[in-house]
Amino acid sequence: MTDSVRIDKWLWAARFYKTRSLAAQAVGGGKVQLNGARVKPARVLKPGDELEIHKSGFEYQVRVVLLSGRRGPASVAQTLYEESQESIKRRAALREQHRLAAISAPHPQRKPDKKARRQLRDLKW
Repeated sequence: MTDSVRIDKWLWAARFYKTRSLAAQAVGGGKVQLNGARVKPARVLKPGDELEIHKSGFEYQVRVVLLSGRRGPASVAQTLYEESQESIKRRAALREQHRLAAISAPHPQRKPDKKARRQLRDLKW
């Protein structure tokens, strides 16, 4: 573990984002806030910092426990932060809402054949 790590590098190492450039774009775009304030991707983190991460419609509220600039296994990445219980509950409730919405949405019985695809295309245009 290191004593100073950029926020984009830490988000990548903690496996919130698949690439470091995606993490930098999220921080630069205001999707990640450090201690309630918008920051730049080069901002240095320290243990105890609070992060709010908005990703794919979900919100994570985490506290930085350890610093790491290396991406490792998911089990190691989970030790880098602690997520608040409130955040976990909100994400679970939102996930349940998404699940119920998917169940109630109509689904076709089968894949459309050539004729049906033409009709759909004509309908759209």
